[in-house]
Formats: sequence, structure tokens, C-alpha cells
Amino acid sequence: MDRVGPPRPFSVEALCRHVRALRGRPLHLHPMPMQAVRAGAFGLWIATATDDHIFYEEHTSRLHQEHIVLHEISHILFDHHSVTEHDGQLHRLLRDLDPQLIHRLLARADHSTHEEQVAEMLASLMRTCEQAEGAERPPAPGMLGRLQAALGLASG
Repeated sequence: MDRVGPPRPFSVEALCRHVRALRGRPLHLHPMPMQAVRAGAFGLWIATATDDHIFYEEHTSRLHQEHIVLHEISHILFDHHSVTEHDGQLHRLLRDLDPQLIHRLLARADHSTHEEQVAEMLASLMRTCEQAEGAERPPAPGMLGRLQAALGLASG
């Protein structure tokens, strides 16, 4: 995390902007196509010659969506590699993408590989950084604030 120099204050949106700047290329976030969700994919990173594309499960909580994005950004930061051949299954899942444009693709349905475990750990660490920064801010008003303070997510 120190090498990357995460943005302060930390947020998923700020990190996306930071990764765009670090890589000097656009980073796009997209909801995952339903056929990929049905196939069991949670998140997906596709690198083309010019852009990075992160796909995330749309029909889950915002917190889970953000974690998926953080996980995929972790793969980008670690420069992980996975699928290099584009078979018929990929084309069926992502019909709108020309397989010839894809230089790198990482799709996950489980966390059994070393790359997956490392990306999951970094995503969790980034979330922890965000929560720690939130603890330095005063709690939100009302019930939400009391809950944040009780969970140690905000001081007050």
C-alpha cells in the first residue's frame, strides 16, 4: 500500500482515479453481464491495449460491490496474469467485447489460487485503511452515528 501511495482520504472512487493516474490509462467500472453472474463470476478485470475494465456484481450490496472493485484493482496493482486464450465460453459471457482486443483477463469465481488470495488480502487491507480513516471523523448523526461509534468505526 505504501508503494502505491493510496489517496487520502481513501475511497474506492479516489483509488480508481489514483490507479488511472498511476497507469496513465482509463479505468472503467461496469456492472457484470447477467450471463457471467449466472456462470458464477463475482468480478472481472479486462485489460485492453489502451484501457482497463473492471466488472462487478451489480445485484449485491454497495459494500460488496466496492470490495469486488478493490479486489480487481489489487490484481491490477500486482500485475497479475490469467487467461491469455479467448475461447468460446469467454465470447458467450462477454458478447459485446471483441476477443482480439483483450490483452489480459482475470475472472474470479473462487479464491483458491495464490493470486486470488493475495488480491483478496490487499482488498481487505484497503478496506481497513478506509475504515481506519473513517474512525478519525466524527460519527454521522442519529442512529447511524451511534452504531458507527459502537463498532469503533468513528470516534465520538
